Amino acid sequence: MSDFLQLTGKRFLVLGVANRKSVACAIAKSLEDEGATVIYSVRSDARRASLAGLLKDRPVFVCDVEQDGAAGRLAAEVAAAGHAPLHGIVHSIAFANYAEGLKPFHETKRADFLQATAISAFSLVEMASAFRPHLAKNASVVTMGISSLRVTPDNYGYMGPIKAALESAARFLAKSFSAESEVRFNVVGAGPLKTSASAGIPGYLESYLYAEKMTFRKRGLATQEVANTALFLLSERSSGINGATLVVDAGLGSNTFDQEIIRLAMRPDPGARASRPQEP
Repeated sequence: MSDFLQLTGKRFLVLGVANRKSVACAIAKSLEDEGATVIYSVRSDARRASLAGLLKDRPVFVCDVEQDGAAGRLAAEVAAAGHAPLHGIVHSIAFANYAEGLKPFHETKRADFLQATAISAFSLVEMASAFRPHLAKNASVVTMGISSLRVTPDNYGYMGPIKAALESAARFLAKSFSAESEVRFNVVGAGPLKTSASAGIPGYLESYLYAEKMTFRKRGLATQEVANTALFLLSERSSGINGATLVVDAGLGSNTFDQEIIRLAMRPDPGARASRPQEP
């Protein structure tokens, strides 16, 4: 069987593995299945300890991207350990403080917005800059976005604009790096997934079930399907794609006027009829 993706023997840094259900974990495992070497970066010593059974003897580094200078320190440590040059980086990091529950967007706190931006979007810029000397000339950097930046889900709140910033940053990085290399930056625009991170979003289960009905196939998106797209973008088979977002949503974004959804939405509400005043 031919090595179609040509990933065998290549080295990739994967940022953001939280547990075996995370997108980053699915991508990393798929890379290893294709014969690649994966270097892992997690946010804390505690997280590294919790993943000891899963990652076993793999190289695992700690990097809290919220801390100033963390990306530079990580790049130096990875290079010093002999893991350079890297043929790609997977940026699968995001955080939003939903501790106070759902709030209208206009009530977003400055501190929460800036913290989420630093972790979820600007960390891509910092990582790209820090690892620039340690990337192969034709390396591929892939970050995890969302399937649509035009939707305004109440329970996603200020992360919508931040994901827009992440996607824009990927395009600007693609242009910036193009002056001296062929390093590519692309985004996987994933639809709703069943991950532990998603479970922390208020009201996410209902949104996921709704999105499942909105897909053409009436079946939710699988994490592995997103990982498969990331692998393609990390491989040289996608060499003609740069500064782009590949949407993976099983048709969700193109199925607004689905007959089943319309029927369910327009179905009379028995409670509303019961509360309506009776005519004399």
